[in-house]
Amino acid sequence: MKGAILVVDDERNQREILGAILKAEGYGPLLAGSGEEALQVMEREGVDLVLTDLVMPGMTGEELIDAVQARNPGIPILLTSAYGTIQTAVDAMKKGAYYYFEKPVDRARLLVIIERAIENFRLRESHRVLSEKLFPGAVPILGEHAAIREIKRILPRVAKSESTVLLAGESGTGKEVIARNIHSLSGRSGAPFLAVNCASLPDTLFESELFGHERGAFTGAVRREIGLFEAAEKGTIFLDEIAEVRLETQAKLLRALQEREIRRVGGKGNIPIDVRIIAATNRDLEVAVREGKFRADLFYRLNIVKLTLPPLRDRISDIPLLAEHFLGKHGEKGVPPVREVTREAMRLMMRYPWPGNIRELSSVVERAVVLAEGGKIRPEELPRELREEASAVPAKAFDLPPQGVDFEKVEEQLLRQAVERSGGIHARGAELLQMSYKAYIYRLKKFGILSP
Repeated sequence: MKGAILVVDDERNQREILGAILKAEGYGPLLAGSGEEALQVMEREGVDLVLTDLVMPGMTGEELIDAVQARNPGIPILLTSAYGTIQTAVDAMKKGAYYYFEKPVDRARLLVIIERAIENFRLRESHRVLSEKLFPGAVPILGEHAAIREIKRILPRVAKSESTVLLAGESGTGKEVIARNIHSLSGRSGAPFLAVNCASLPDTLFESELFGHERGAFTGAVRREIGLFEAAEKGTIFLDEIAEVRLETQAKLLRALQEREIRRVGGKGNIPIDVRIIAATNRDLEVAVREGKFRADLFYRLNIVKLTLPPLRDRISDIPLLAEHFLGKHGEKGVPPVREVTREAMRLMMRYPWPGNIRELSSVVERAVVLAEGGKIRPEELPRELREEASAVPAKAFDLPPQGVDFEKVEEQLLRQAVERSGGIHARGAELLQMSYKAYIYRLKKFGILSP
């Protein structure tokens, strides 16, 4: 069989005709008369593609797209309609449809598009499975500071559990990187990881963003929309800056975590959910609880496993590793490409307190790459305020070795570790250090790890 195709149409003749065409071409058609029935079929059967009518009583084709994508991310969806316009087709593609057909559907074109869509879907799935085998984990966690080593040590155990995780630390310390690693190492890695910055959403929209809303629930709610909890089914939701959620919404969030169900805004029925929550905060939630700004019961529900990320000023010895990482990531933007941070520039970077933490370091390196001449980052390419503040701080404040740090040795050590961990697969090594393949090969040759 060439593939299982779910045909959804409220008109019996239409779905049976389409089913017969598909069966004659070697496909296994599954027929459903409504969106609700289609979802029930997908619970029982494996499906390679969904072919659905747009206008149906009950759940529309657009609503079915949302529901299918929430349950089976990436599966191709084709839409058909007898009432279509160009705008309808555009809207359908924006919602995630692979292709849009006007009725009556051209048989030959339908079969060509179906074959192409299934082939692309299977290629993406094969690539995803292969990537998970070759490249386990998400973004590399760089650093040898004691707190970072401890986090890396316990992270696999934390990931395999189903416990809620609270990540604490200043803004820019890499909390989302840790959250993505937890998800990637967990049994939920094949399902969505959805992140939301709680501080960036207006109070009036936050509840709808989390729980979704029904059509007509409020002004502007022209259609049913599912929220993060439904979209992330079987996966992970990362709630950044959780301290900014207002108390009323905190109560509803607590209920969702305890009861494992949500209710859309304007809805009447409860919807069961299966998601893992990872929350992050740059504020002391215990202080917020004492001040009455954060619910104690929600804090205890979130604070099952707490990981605290140190600020960059407390892990100065990690700066060479991180700077090399960002140089590999941004270096190709330079003209010519920037391959090196001079010893003088690195000394200034290690004396600066980095109030913006790792995020600020990334921005400084990217800016320096754009300004650098001759393929090197020198002190004059660093921001003036960084140079001035760093120059005023004695090196001993950061407990540097008496003879300083051999930055080239640090770079070589990092590269050799990448080669070892990647098994000599250079594309994998470049990915581990998050640098371009070209920059990675250049550095391997620079240190004689790879023959010129």
